[in-house]
Amino acid sequence: MNERIKEIREIFGLSLEAFGERIGISKTSVSRLEKNERNPSEQTIKSICREFNINYAWLKEGLGEMISSLPDTLLDQVADEYHLDDLDKKIVKSYMQLTEEKRKVIKEYLHDIFISE
Repeated sequence: MNERIKEIREIFGLSLEAFGERIGISKTSVSRLEKNERNPSEQTIKSICREFNINYAWLKEGLGEMISSLPDTLLDQVADEYHLDDLDKKIVKSYMQLTEEKRKVIKEYLHDIFISE
């Protein structure tokens, strides 16, 4: 699993620190996972899958495709229901992939624009 974690980080072009921030662990912990010096907790595995849209079975056992298609399916359902175009979908998907801190900044900005008193 350590090689698959490193592969995910490299595919997304993230440093150890940036990858760790996205899943809530330190860069030292990411390094130890990649070097197989420690095993990831179930919470860390689920965070990786959620944050990067990774297939759980692929990450755990190397089975199936790396990228999970479920979120795209859900996003497509929402897009159909709310008549979202491709740009809308890209915006929603990109927003969902941000860290909580970055989403908070965007929400505060939008609040100031649309709900200023």
